[in-house]
Amino acid sequence: MNSLKNLLAIFLLHALPGGVFAQRLTVASDNRSKTFVERYTDSLRIAQQALDMNNTSYNGDSTKLFVPKGKYAPLFLPPTYYGKIGERMLEAKDFSQDIATNALARTLLYVYLHRPDLVQTTDDYLNKIGPSKAIDKPLVAVNKQLPIEKVSKIEEPKPEAPDIKVYKPNFWTYHGDFYLQFIQNYISDNWYKGGESNYSAVGAVTLAANYNNKQKVKWDNKLEMKLGIQTSQTDNLHKLKTSEDLLRYTGKLGFQATKKWYYTIQLIGNTQFLHGVKNNDPFVYSAFANPLNVNLSLGMDYNVEWFNKRLVGSIHMAPLAYNFKYVSRLSLSERNGLDAGHHTLHNLGSECTFDLQWNFSDRVKWQTRLYGYTTYRRSEIEWENTFILQFSRYLSSNIFIYPRFDDAGLRDHKFGYWQIKEYASFGIAYSF
Repeated sequence: MNSLKNLLAIFLLHALPGGVFAQRLTVASDNRSKTFVERYTDSLRIAQQALDMNNTSYNGDSTKLFVPKGKYAPLFLPPTYYGKIGERMLEAKDFSQDIATNALARTLLYVYLHRPDLVQTTDDYLNKIGPSKAIDKPLVAVNKQLPIEKVSKIEEPKPEAPDIKVYKPNFWTYHGDFYLQFIQNYISDNWYKGGESNYSAVGAVTLAANYNNKQKVKWDNKLEMKLGIQTSQTDNLHKLKTSEDLLRYTGKLGFQATKKWYYTIQLIGNTQFLHGVKNNDPFVYSAFANPLNVNLSLGMDYNVEWFNKRLVGSIHMAPLAYNFKYVSRLSLSERNGLDAGHHTLHNLGSECTFDLQWNFSDRVKWQTRLYGYTTYRRSEIEWENTFILQFSRYLSSNIFIYPRFDDAGLRDHKFGYWQIKEYASFGIAYSF
């Protein structure tokens, strides 16, 4: 702004005719009582009148002073070095017929020689970057006929506040699996929940809701529900029996220790939905909350991402674990490792859980869960293996193999403390 004022003042000294300039000085001297803004406005009005007149006298010579549109732009643009100015002043040519152009050239030359610090750019640079794009609508509509004091009162439009939308990050992810399939099922005679080998149907739903704030806190939740129903022509006591029955929740709260390791508190609770019975046997071998197992452990989790992320999952190792077991039917106490006549069992030990999925290809997957708990006097091991053959988006075949070891139960003369369950199935499947 200061550079613009200086440039304009220099131009007025060089460009205004002598009579007009004297008039300006006379008006200024006669109006000393006016404020600085009023005196400055008067000076601009006198300059405007001198520049807009069609005829003026300059040293007694009447000359038509015609100024092309845009000639005074260099006075109001940022000070620029124009190479033609020096060439023009060095030419041996009479500029008496172009008074305004000559005065403008002398003004710019004066700035180049005495105030080069005001010059910000050159005409060569402006030619390189090219003209700015035209604006369809002017920011301020100015009437050319308005006097200077009216134009100065026009306010510039205030910029509108930008429309900025801020979205709160969502740290939750959800996914699930569903399938309904027909199976061929084999169960050993000493399977701890009862049942028999048969053909049946099974449906399963797995839901997961995981929280990860990317700031060293994770909370994983998984709910597994599985139910298989079978009929048996040889059973005269039960029209329907269960071949598969599971209700299990697994929750883990982890605090990051390193890139792959987390300090973790894990909670596992599992039971079943319906009664578990055997063929032509009125005895109930299992039921809802018979047994109910709850395991709370404190340890560390390791995030598995092996073989180019084809083998993924987690490994939980807990040197300290608390195990709670409950049965509402006293007749099932001894079958589940409880003392006769007791409903509950409390003990401490160590626990580990391997929960992995190996994607051999887009069509073949292996899901495995290895759970082990020991009080160093008794041990319990469960190894669930599901091989998934995906034929299409909605059709798949499962092979399920489930060996189990529990030395707290009754020993079988054929399998000892080992129990086994397997089935093969085919049907519809859906993931989201």
